[in-house]
Amino acid sequence: MSSRIFQSIVLQMKDSTDRAIGVIDTSGTVVACNELTCIGETWPDAVGAVNAAESGSVVFDGKTYRALSGWSAQFDYAVFTAGDDEEAKLVCSMAAVALNGAKTYYEEKHDKATFVKNIISDNILLGDIYVRAKELHFASEVLRAVLLVRQVSEPDVAVIDVIQNLFPDRQTDFVLSISETDVALIKQLQEGAEAKELDKLAQQIEAALDEELGVKTVIGIGTIVGHIRDLARAYKEAGVAIEVGKVFDTEKSIINYENLGIGRLIYQLPTTLCQMFLQEVFKKNPIDTLDQETLFTINKFFENNLNVSETARKLFVHRNTLVYRLEKIKKLTGLDLREFDDAITFKVALMVKKYLLSRGIES
Repeated sequence: MSSRIFQSIVLQMKDSTDRAIGVIDTSGTVVACNELTCIGETWPDAVGAVNAAESGSVVFDGKTYRALSGWSAQFDYAVFTAGDDEEAKLVCSMAAVALNGAKTYYEEKHDKATFVKNIISDNILLGDIYVRAKELHFASEVLRAVLLVRQVSEPDVAVIDVIQNLFPDRQTDFVLSISETDVALIKQLQEGAEAKELDKLAQQIEAALDEELGVKTVIGIGTIVGHIRDLARAYKEAGVAIEVGKVFDTEKSIINYENLGIGRLIYQLPTTLCQMFLQEVFKKNPIDTLDQETLFTINKFFENNLNVSETARKLFVHRNTLVYRLEKIKKLTGLDLREFDDAITFKVALMVKKYLLSRGIES
């Protein structure tokens, strides 16, 4: 952000107070001040004091500091006022309000990260995307992907900083705080990039967060897009990947939208239609009549590609025992899992049942 914006405001405040008012950046360098001789000085110890403050103002070395709003856990800029009395705190708070307003306006007008966040959140008109991209000299037609990182353990605000350190180029890669638990990474890719490269990136993020913060995550990956107007779609896909994975791939922590398969279709169906499907498939007996052992046998049978001998070996039972169980299932449900069409119907029915349970519907 241009320090000229800050300097213009603090100079205007000079007529209203005899206090020194200024702004420091993350290194402690004074980037603006109404006492011009202070500009360029560096106060590194003040940085630690501001970062250690939970909220509000903090007094350090005869000055009152207050961090300006930002995306990360560490402050981007902080306003300071000479003095440690109540008047200094009041002046510092008022200055922070004015400078925050200027900072927000500047970021909305000039900051690429804010521009990208507006795109993925559908907070900008399609026509305006092209205009803003031109103003910001933002490359429109390059390959990009969206990875949505959701914390499943206790939320840690430092997550965004860890991810930002992995992708430090703020002109091409954007790490955005979406909510208390969600962080989005918009990654620019090379020509010819494939989905498997995104899986590697997700693994890198997952490992770094686990190692540095002990934070467990689930990461959704959207499809690769070639134009910035499609970033909103890719972001929604990453969110859908997490939600669908939560239902059908509970053991996975990295879910790619392109690999969701039939689960994606089922997730988009109305629950009433799903209930009707189960009633039509299981005319003889509802699916709930099958006990856990039978369901375990069925799942093993599917895992082994409907191969009776291989499934019996994995279950440590005689082949005839498995055939008996399959006959029993046929009598109960009317579906012969050894027949491909019936097996597909039953597999889909199991997924539909799991989907309904995730929505709190028992049948």
